[in-house]
Amino acid sequence: QVQVVESGGGVVQAGGSLRLSCATSGITFSINAMGWYRQAPGKQRELVAAISKGGSTNYADSVKGRFTISRDNAKNTVYLQMSSLKPEDTAVYYCNIGGYYSGDYYFDNEASWGQGTQVTVSS
Repeated sequence: QVQVVESGGGVVQAGGSLRLSCATSGITFSINAMGWYRQAPGKQRELVAAISKGGSTNYADSVKGRFTISRDNAKNTVYLQMSSLKPEDTAVYYCNIGGYYSGDYYFDNEASWGQGTQVTVSS
């Protein structure tokens, strides 16, 4: 059974930074792609960033140049470094592992959603 646990969320002022972490278990981490998603109140969940098993990445246009996704295969953990945060980045952030990665998108694995971590950016 795949388990994912997100952490690192919090309240930050606009222009600030946060680093989210996602620890995983129950799946062979190193051979799987991963994605970070977010869902703001009243909106659909959207893909923010994804990383392939080989380290290739893609990002939503709204976060390009501000967010960086990375992975540590030794720790079975994926990270999302967020900088220059804006109030519109406020959302619950989720990670997902084991989906299908293409050059410009990531298709989620329905069996690997965590509880998410709240990010709130104040203006």
